[in-house]
Amino acid sequence: MKKLNSIRFDIMTLFPEEVDSFLSSSIIGRARKNDLITVKCHNIRDYTNDKHNRVDDYAYGGGKGMVMQPQPIVDCFNSIKAEAPDTYCIYLSPKGKKFTQNRAKKLLKKKNITLLCGHYEGIDQRAIDLIVDEEISIGDFVLTGGELGAMIIVDSVSRMVEGVLADASCYEDESIYSGLLEYPQYTRPPVFMGLEVPKVLQEGNHKLIEAWKKEQALTITKERRKDLYSKYMNRKAVKLEEEKKRKKELQKLRYSKKK
Repeated sequence: MKKLNSIRFDIMTLFPEEVDSFLSSSIIGRARKNDLITVKCHNIRDYTNDKHNRVDDYAYGGGKGMVMQPQPIVDCFNSIKAEAPDTYCIYLSPKGKKFTQNRAKKLLKKKNITLLCGHYEGIDQRAIDLIVDEEISIGDFVLTGGELGAMIIVDSVSRMVEGVLADASCYEDESIYSGLLEYPQYTRPPVFMGLEVPKVLQEGNHKLIEAWKKEQALTITKERRKDLYSKYMNRKAVKLEEEKKRKKELQKLRYSKKK
């Protein structure tokens, strides 16, 4: 039985077995078994009207490569909508907005998400115009299809669904989510090939450990991702300013009451 806070993902692809196999393993696989998320992979080829089972054709205007036809894609999507009328359709495309943790958090609010995976030279624009709500890119590089991007989105969003991980801190403390890159992690043994786990982590003082983690995260982010560091510091400055204003307003209110 589907749980109230679960999300349904429908993936439109030419390689449903490969996608389903990957999303049946590890944490995402357990989440599916526990009905915290639902993942359904749909073979676009099953919806073609072509007697030879083709889903692509030559591009108008010339050019190398084949273009996926609109008919099987739209029919596949209509089949999904029959079960999930409010599904939000995302096309994995290098022309889309870059996928970020903030975008993943926003997608978490959706209850039904359809991910359209292109292949060959892309998809007939008419299919995009008819069914797609948003185009998303996972980065400035080229892949042979949208399947890897779709699986990344499913993984990134699913791990924030309540119950998928043991606790919200499991993802809130990680790189990017908090606005900073993550601090270094260590496990046993305490010394390996002459390299020792930092003493502060071995001594058990939780206050000092948290301070060390924060300092490390700030340092690493400043060194490796100046863009993230600047955003984080700007947000921090804004919050401090808002807190000052709030305190001033409270002081004014108390002063006026005394009068």
